[in-house]
Amino acid sequence: MWDSFVKQITKTILVAIASISLFLISTQAANAYPFWAQETAPETPREATGRIVCANCHLGAKHTEVEVPQSVLPDTVFKAIVKVPYDTSIEQVLEDGEKGELNVGAVLMLPEGFKLAPEDRIPEEWEEEIEDIDDFETYSEEQENILIFGPMPGDEYQEIVFPILSPNPATDKSIHFGKYAVHVGGNRGRGQIYPEGNKSNNTTYNAAASGKITDILFEEYEGNEITIETADGETVVDLIPPGPELLVGVGDTVEKGQVITNNPNVGGFGQADTEIVLQDANRVKWLLAFFALVMLAQIMLVLKKKQVEKVQAAEMNF
Repeated sequence: MWDSFVKQITKTILVAIASISLFLISTQAANAYPFWAQETAPETPREATGRIVCANCHLGAKHTEVEVPQSVLPDTVFKAIVKVPYDTSIEQVLEDGEKGELNVGAVLMLPEGFKLAPEDRIPEEWEEEIEDIDDFETYSEEQENILIFGPMPGDEYQEIVFPILSPNPATDKSIHFGKYAVHVGGNRGRGQIYPEGNKSNNTTYNAAASGKITDILFEEYEGNEITIETADGETVVDLIPPGPELLVGVGDTVEKGQVITNNPNVGGFGQADTEIVLQDANRVKWLLAFFALVMLAQIMLVLKKKQVEKVQAAEMNF
């Protein structure tokens, strides 16, 4: 009986150890995989290093600008303008390998409490700049201060106007007056890596093995099928999707990892940072009052000086 009890305990311990080991292995594998390429989006699009995660898929570096007011009052609607300029004559590779216009997108990270302005709060004169409020989305239901736009046609949206509503500390005690950081990212063109981690057809491709190219088979909508014969006599097949142009031909010798296509990417991603002040209206009033007092004091000093000069001149004449 004692032996059976010991065996049962031993079996239970071994099962527990195996379960813990399996859990640790799977956890390490998940952590080793880039979090931006997982099916679930990260909690925030901005990494601890300050880089916005869009840069992990859109590999080309491009210029992006952001314009916001230096300061805003509580519960007011203002514009945040993101600019993603590029040469509209350039065409990008589409998913089917054909050429087409670039698309653009942007992510705007505002301070806590700031959010997309309701449609009934947007002034009518902004209608030409903001055609459809539904084009803007929040990053998540819990993060209304992070807004996403696109992808949209790039020839129409090189300048994206976000209508923003500022918070009111009088109604939300978690909000305070002061200076806050604003982060923005803007991309043009398709990315080079999909969220799952695999390559798109808008990037370069490398040889899977060292050897001699013995055959290249092209199929429309499928791309190129490159056959490489290694020194050991093995055959390795590289599949290149439609879009990238081959830099090699039949009979060429390649090394493993060698770039065998051009880089069709003409787009890229850029980010910018700025600051905005949530201003207290009372502070502005007190500041104006202070300026008025200073000006009044200066005027009084000038008048007093003139009075003294007149008295001195009268005494001298006397």
